[in-house]
Parts: sequence; structure tokens; C-alpha cells
Amino acid sequence: MHLVFQHFARSGHFIVRSCSLRRLSAYKMSDLTQVSANKCFGGVQKVFSHESKECKCTMKFGVYLPPQAETEKCPVLYWLSGLTCTEQNFVGKAGSQRLAAQYGFIVVAPDTSPRGCSIEGEEDSWDFGTGAGFYVDATQDKWKTNYNMFSYVTQELPKLINDNFPADPAKKSIFGHSMGGHGALVCSLKNPGQYQSVSAFAPICNPMQCPWGQKAFTGYLGEDQEAWKQYDSCDLVKTYNGPPLEILIHQGKDDSFLKESQLLPDAMVAACSSNKMPVVLHMEEGYDHSYYFIATFLEEHFKHHARFLKD
Repeated sequence: MHLVFQHFARSGHFIVRSCSLRRLSAYKMSDLTQVSANKCFGGVQKVFSHESKECKCTMKFGVYLPPQAETEKCPVLYWLSGLTCTEQNFVGKAGSQRLAAQYGFIVVAPDTSPRGCSIEGEEDSWDFGTGAGFYVDATQDKWKTNYNMFSYVTQELPKLINDNFPADPAKKSIFGHSMGGHGALVCSLKNPGQYQSVSAFAPICNPMQCPWGQKAFTGYLGEDQEAWKQYDSCDLVKTYNGPPLEILIHQGKDDSFLKESQLLPDAMVAACSSNKMPVVLHMEEGYDHSYYFIATFLEEHFKHHARFLKD
């Protein structure tokens, strides 16, 4: 029972009225273990762990439940983070909770890779292995048992969210940053109609043509570059023929990785143009690759997704 104390200014009296609210206990939590819970902007920011069937290890994800989720099913925004990140980066740095409460969005932020799988070499570098799953399903023997982040993000995680939280399964969108921006673009382009909208901050737009992508794709997918095309958004967008999809991208002009040719946003614009795919690229003067950049423009992305998720 939720108690609301209401003050009547003219009389100086208070009354107490009770409101019956939907509780999360109404949903099955048998597959999830709650790690933390913090009230924030009238809602609650939680972190859960679970045993993943796709990744064959313990995975964590953050989920913000806005106040609206106490009484109704809400649209879901999935956020994919970048290299070296966990679920905590977006949860703690982006300032998304205020916006999620304002728009009535559940926001889900999973980890970026399997962890603790005892695979030789998984801890050797910061841009491959742990913290760098690249949102692909690996095909190489060493990695294919655990490194199935594409299926985890697009299949296993949404099922967990729909089964355990007051989520509207017909209203979900996806966005992300850097490696996660690549992931968001690929997840939406490879699954036409599954996501109502997509956006990205400083995404790795053309991984087949940049050092990060070439290293990851060789390791996870092998030497055959034909197999890489299914996870390169520039290649995918050229043949996309699903429901209308509008892409929003923000990119900082002072991003060191832009200068190192890791991100290649111009290639994405050209690829979209070739298939008449609507894309808006904002090049922001003075901004870098950090979460300060993300926090600055995050509201524009919420507004973008609200166009497609709100009635």
C-alpha cells in the first residue's frame, strides 16, 4: 500500500489517502538476482544479475523503472555501452534517470561482454575480449560458446525484461555509444521492425574499415570478410528494406577516435544516402568521446525516441 499525504493550504489540514500500486513482486523474478536498488526521480534504478543461456556466464544489467511503471506498462529503451564499459557506466554517468522519469521510459543497460569465462587471452587487451564483446555472435571455436552478445541483446535480454518488468513489448528502441553505437545500429538493421527507433553517440560506423573492428571481427568471426558484413552497419544499411527507420547520430568534433579513423561517420551517411535511409548526423564542436558529451545531448536522443514510442 502506498500512502500519499495531501496538504490543503487554506485549512491547514492534511489527509491520508491510499493508492494501490502495481509492485514488481507481481512479476516473476526467479531468474534474476537483485544487486542494488536506488530511488531516483520518483522511480528506482536497479541492477540485476542472472545466469545467461547465450553467454554461459553470469551477466549484469541495469534497469531504471520510472514512476509510471508502478501503474502501467512502459516503453523500453535499450542502451549499449562501449569498449571497457560495464552496465555501471551509463547508469552512473549519463544522467538518464531524470529523462526516463519525464518520458516514462524503462531504460535497460546491459554489460558489454561475458566475464570470467577463463578463455585464454580474454584479458590481454582492452579492445578485445572482456569488456569488448562487439555485439556479435562469435563463430570461432575459442569464443563461440560465450561471446554471443548479439543474441543476448536482441533475444535473451528482451525476454527477461518482458517477463519480469512492466514493459510494453510492442514499444522498444535502442541506442548506444561507440562500440555500443555500432551495436545499436546493427541490432536495428538486422532485425527490421523489432525496434521502433535507433540512435547513437560516436558509433563505430564502419568496423570493417577501422582497426578496432578489424581486430574484433578477425578474432570473433575469422578471416573471411564476407562473414563480417552481417555486423557492419554501413553494409547492412545499403540493403535494408524493412519498416521505415530514422537514424540519429551525435559525434564530437574533438573526439580523438574520430581523428584516428575508428568511427567513420561520413561512411555511414554515404551508405544511408545510397539506400535513401533518413539519417541526421550532428557534428558537435569542442566535444570529445566522453560521457560529458553523452550527458550534454542525451535529451535530444530521448526526444527522438519519444517520437516513435509515445502515442
